[in-house]
Amino acid sequence: MAKVLNFFKDSYVEVTTKVTWPTWAQLQSSAVVVLVASVIIALLIFVMDKASSNLLELLYGITS
Repeated sequence: MAKVLNFFKDSYVEVTTKVTWPTWAQLQSSAVVVLVASVIIALLIFVMDKASSNLLELLYGITS
């Protein structure tokens, strides 16, 4: 049981003293970057989906 308590004590010390936490401005900036990247990736997937759907409809129309 002592090992478990030491683990939690050491973890607390490490998180409070050794970890460099980002500032609020850095967090906001990172959130904006993630949001923009997510929208761009979603749009790319949408365009690829529509293009492949149109191509398949064209191919099915030719063979029918």
